[in-house]
Amino acid sequence: MNLTGKNFIGSERSGSGSTFKAENPATRESLATDFFEATTAEIHAAVEKANKAFQQYREKTGSQKALFLESIAEQIVALGPALINRCMEETGLPEARLVGERGRTAGQLKLFAQLLREGSWVDARIDTADPSRSPLPKPDVRSMLRPLGPVGVFGASNFPLAFSVAGGDTVSALAAGCTVVFKAHPAHPGTCELVANAIVEAVKQTGMPEGTFSMVHGKSVEVGQFLVKHPLIKAIGFTGSYIGGKSIFDEANKRAEPIPVFAEMGSTNPVFILPDALRQRGEQISADLAASITQGVGQFCTNPGLVLVEDSAESKQFKSKLKDVVGGIPSGVMLTRGMLDNFSRGIEKLKKVGGVNVLATGKQAGDGYQGVPSILETSATTFLKEHSLEEEVFGPSSLIITSGNRDELFAVAKNLSGHLTVTVHGTENDLKEFASLISLLEQKAGRLIINGYPTGVEVCHSMVHGGPFPATSDSRTTSVGTRAITRFARPVCYQNFPQWLLPAELQDANPNQIWRLLNGAYQR
Repeated sequence: MNLTGKNFIGSERSGSGSTFKAENPATRESLATDFFEATTAEIHAAVEKANKAFQQYREKTGSQKALFLESIAEQIVALGPALINRCMEETGLPEARLVGERGRTAGQLKLFAQLLREGSWVDARIDTADPSRSPLPKPDVRSMLRPLGPVGVFGASNFPLAFSVAGGDTVSALAAGCTVVFKAHPAHPGTCELVANAIVEAVKQTGMPEGTFSMVHGKSVEVGQFLVKHPLIKAIGFTGSYIGGKSIFDEANKRAEPIPVFAEMGSTNPVFILPDALRQRGEQISADLAASITQGVGQFCTNPGLVLVEDSAESKQFKSKLKDVVGGIPSGVMLTRGMLDNFSRGIEKLKKVGGVNVLATGKQAGDGYQGVPSILETSATTFLKEHSLEEEVFGPSSLIITSGNRDELFAVAKNLSGHLTVTVHGTENDLKEFASLISLLEQKAGRLIINGYPTGVEVCHSMVHGGPFPATSDSRTTSVGTRAITRFARPVCYQNFPQWLLPAELQDANPNQIWRLLNGAYQR
């Protein structure tokens, strides 16, 4: 399929602004095809179409939307090698990784389709009338979740398929009944165009209203800002840096009508290694941890960026082993020049902090934008004084923090800000002895992991990929898993409605046979 570089205004193509090219990070060469920066007129047209389409799309049944999502998955898979090859050129990621990510993308589309067919996600609640109640009659009151409206979605750089055009934010918004205007990531615009084609084809094949999905390109911040400020956009989904997410959040709150922003903004994902675990399997943990830190050249939002141990002979052996392992790991291609520059600046900033030392450095290898693994170390005392040490350095690095005693370890835990994940390695005795630590850490993250590693996020009904600020802008939800659908819906109450006027989910007959809270008891 030939790329056009144009914006998707529903099913129409448009390109009249300035242009930019994608770059191959493995070779530093510009790739073929000029991509058109969306003009304000084009963005406005896309949002207008999304708003018009929403009036019809919001009324589609769960089964109809499920067929639509499944069709998107089929269309993406049908792109075959063309999608994988272009994505490899734009990201420098290996074929096996991208094939797996394509499978994950299709899988989450199908998972949401299953959720829609079952239907209970709408949280239907019914309190039937009691005209004889004294002193006042009780009205018939029913409620359920309904879609918000057109949603603006920003794609992530590090997952060009699973967190991009047909990624979790787009899928959960479409599943909720919202239309989507997607802001393509300028690091992989060709990949974005191919997937956008797949979605638009699915719109046609399943009879969804034209304008259900649009996509605009933009290398400048103005494109994203205009989308956020547009009065017809009712919510924003974002995955990326703290600076980017916070600026979008701030803009959304300056609007005459503020809107929710669901921004996943980064995390350093602390890993606590407790004394018994360190004694019994410190060598294995060091090897596995090194693999987790450097997996995907460290370009995961769940990369373990902080590691906490108590000072002991075992912790010294652990650090020595980690140094040996990391020293033998070669550098890898990072996604963009900007990402490598930010990583390098972050490492240099850490080195300049008094009390921070370099523990290990990997091997420089290969061409392109190479990120070299780096492990630094410091004391709990220094970490507690220097709040900047908790900031994310996006790439293959981690900071080892050694506490002089248990009180210092708890002090670090207590002073942590919000994170996507917290991991604890411990034996059964450790976990019993440090039970209060686990309770404390529950307040610091969206996902707690025992004797594992944070890299790798399972797409399932119970997953929480979120956490307290600054990991996300809203810790009450998730950007991975089917719970994400609730971000783009709001409760609506129907009082004293006749049966024929109620949504099917709230009718007495319960035609969809969903679970409902009827007079305080769940039943079908």
